[in-house]
This record gives sequence, C-alpha cells and structure tokens, in this order.
Amino acid sequence: MHRTFKPILPTHNKLLQQRWDNAYYEEHRRRLASAAPTIDSKTPRTYMHLHMKLKRLQADEERLATVERDNRILLGKMSTIMKKQGVIDNQNSYEYKSLNREKRLRELLVVAKENEQIAKRISNKKPLYDHEQWDRDWVANQQYMDQIAAYPKDWWKPENQSRSLSANVKGRSKSASYSSRSQVTSGTKRSESKASRKSKASGSRERQESQRLRGVESVKGIGNEEACNRSRDEYEELQRTEDRR
Repeated sequence: MHRTFKPILPTHNKLLQQRWDNAYYEEHRRRLASAAPTIDSKTPRTYMHLHMKLKRLQADEERLATVERDNRILLGKMSTIMKKQGVIDNQNSYEYKSLNREKRLRELLVVAKENEQIAKRISNKKPLYDHEQWDRDWVANQQYMDQIAAYPKDWWKPENQSRSLSANVKGRSKSASYSSRSQVTSGTKRSESKASRKSKASGSRERQESQRLRGVESVKGIGNEEACNRSRDEYEELQRTEDRR
C-alpha cells in the first residue's frame, strides 16, 4: 500500500500522473548532467617562458663563454712561459718625468718675487708707534706712582727696609722734639687747651705706634729678623727719650 504512487496535487488519473512526473524527473536529470558550470575550476594554463627562463640560460651561456675565453688566454700564457723557461726581466729604466714641472717652477719664481717685494715694503715702512716715546712715558708714570704711593718702590727688599726704618726713626725723633717744644711753650695756656693737646699728642703717638707695629709685622712676614730687632731697639730708645722729657 505504501509503494503506491501518491501525487502531490489531486489528479483524476494516478497512472498518467505518475508517467508525467517520471518524464519531468528524467528531463531534469538530463539537464543537470548537460549543464555547464558557472565557475571555472580547471587547472590554469601553463606558459613555457615561465618554466624555461630563456634569459637565465642566455646569461649562463655568456658567463661560460667568458670563462672559456679567460681559460684559453691563461693557457696561452702558461704555454709561453713553459717555452721560454720562465725568464723574467724586472729591470725598469724608465725615468719619471713631470709634464707640468716647468709651469710649477715659473709659478714658484713668481711667488718668490712677490714675497721679496712684500718683505721690502715692510722693511722700508716707517713705524707708526715710537717705542722710545713709550719708554719715556713709562719712566714718567713710574715717577708719578712713586710720588703718590704710600710706600717707596721695592720697600719689601732687605736693602730698602733698613733705609725706610732709619728715615722713619728720624721723622719720629723730629716729631717728638717738636711735640716737646710745643708742650714747653704751651705751659702758660689754659688747662683745657693742655688737655686737648695732650689727647691729640697721645692719639698721634698711638697712630705712630700702630704704624710702627704694622711695619714690624710686615718685616717679620718677610723674614728679615735683623731689621725687625733694630726697629724695636730704636722704638724703645725713642720712648725712653720721650719719657725723660
């Protein structure tokens, strides 16, 4: 019962309908078998120039030809050497000759003449600065500096220290004598003026003493012990004379 034909659509005759359906199915199968594919799935076409590579073969042939030519040349040289038994002539009698030697000599002569002319002009040119006037100005400036300086020139030298110390002692003795005279003549004046003058004299003594001590310290720093002792002795004698007066 289940093997009987069952049409999809209602029909009057199942036998005819079955024959028609079979005919449509066979026609469909025949069309499917004869249908052409829309996508080309065949193997690609092969090209000979991509497989043979004629350009590379030509380059290899040319390289081999060059190698063969070089080999033939080398073989010819070796055969020549074998025939001549390897005689080598290493003597070279060629003398080096410069093609522009004369031109360079002429240029050298021109440069030498120009240098000679420059040296002559320099030697004949009078100087713009007078060095003798510079020396005279320097001497004058040294004199001006000695006049305005607090200490004489080269006072730190041993031979100049003794002179400066003796000059200071003389100046101090004169100042002390002058101060003593002024004290004697000022006895008739008032006590207030005496006190003021004494204070001024004491201040001047303190300043002189400090300057003297500074001079002694500077002498000590230099290392001249004899000049230092001599200055101390002179200072003590000056103090004694002032005390006696």
